Amino acid sequence: MQPASQATRPTAAAAACKPPMALGQATIRVFLADDHRVTLWGLQQLIESARPEMEVVGTALSRAELVGHPALAETDLLLLDLDLAGENSCSALADVQRRCPGHVLILTADEDLAHQRQAVLQGARGVLHKSESADTVLRAIRKVHEGEIWLNRNMLADVLGQLTGRPAAPPPQDGTSQRIASLTPRERDIITTMVQMSGGKQLAVADALGMSEHTLRNHLTAIYAKLCVRGRLELHLFATEHGLAKPDAVARAN
Repeated sequence: MQPASQATRPTAAAAACKPPMALGQATIRVFLADDHRVTLWGLQQLIESARPEMEVVGTALSRAELVGHPALAETDLLLLDLDLAGENSCSALADVQRRCPGHVLILTADEDLAHQRQAVLQGARGVLHKSESADTVLRAIRKVHEGEIWLNRNMLADVLGQLTGRPAAPPPQDGTSQRIASLTPRERDIITTMVQMSGGKQLAVADALGMSEHTLRNHLTAIYAKLCVRGRLELHLFATEHGLAKPDAVARAN
């Protein structure tokens, strides 16, 4: 994903060679809100790796924890998941923005354009997908903090269409979206169960789905082909990365 105002994005090598902070330049104070502890930990490590340019001033696992957190008052940029413990973060944006002087950048695995649009129309300055690289996340934080908008072209066209009363034409699907769209409802159920029972044997997964192990193998062959993955591990990674199965469901299952 790249911001609409940029034609290209830097390589990892270019990001690594960025100049040091100018003397007197303030550290970007980042607040992280995500309901998955592992993701929250990873984001915190990423931001702290960019010191002294950035630092984490607070974290929240739920909408209530976010809205009531005292560190919001000293936040320059809020990195916000759209789904906080099953609650839509958009409904809290007004409260958050009254308490937070900084900009809001959405980081989400949600593929629903309508949810992303709602966040932007309610004040978020950008949207990032969780599949983006660490370098891209850091660059988006910098650009949004500097006052830029971080939206891909499809989202920008969609939002402008909403504001002008001329909805944009449906964007062409990329390869990943096309692969996901090719899944049947039954195949999606199978993927969800496979992720929830990631440590279980295939026979146990088949029993949970009410089918024979042979039938499950046939379904998995089709799923692997559609998603271009090889085996259960790659399917698990693809499903969680692209929002086909919630990681919190895995935690409950284990």
